[in-house]
Amino acid sequence: MTHLFRTIAPKRTCTKKYSDYHKYKDALSEDFNHKCGYTDCSERWFGGKRTFQIDHLKPKSKHPGLIHEYSNLVYCCAYVNRAKWHDDSPNYLDPCNVDFNTHFERDDNGFIMPKTLQGKYMVEHLQLDLYRYAIIWNLDRLSEKIDKLNEVTNRSGKLKRILFQLYEEYYKYTKYLVDK
Repeated sequence: MTHLFRTIAPKRTCTKKYSDYHKYKDALSEDFNHKCGYTDCSERWFGGKRTFQIDHLKPKSKHPGLIHEYSNLVYCCAYVNRAKWHDDSPNYLDPCNVDFNTHFERDDNGFIMPKTLQGKYMVEHLQLDLYRYAIIWNLDRLSEKIDKLNEVTNRSGKLKRILFQLYEEYYKYTKYLVDK
């Protein structure tokens, strides 16, 4: 069985103009739903926004005129940004302009699987098939299930105490990751 690659697509909404592309980071985090544009993994598992980077879809080394163009920026984890680096291949898809569900899917374990040649190129060159992205996908799913469980749980009795203990351990760990 396969799963959708992402459920909410990123959208660039920032209309401000900055002469330093680093100033777009807050807007990019929001526009990319606090997730890596290429892996769809939540920033919190990498240590939060402070550890995420700004990729230039068209590399700044080869397209200096696009360095500060918001439409050329992608919010992503450091691993993917470093893997892509100066690669100027037309096979890199813009996460905001292309439906990644057309090019990628996830298997039952959360591994990113290509569906097209461009998807295959990106999986190979960005190493999107690493265990870390599958693990993070599963952690994100676990978070969603815990939140849903909270919505339907009777807030009294033994179940409430067990659920509270689960939340406490889970959020202590996520706080540790972000605050580290």
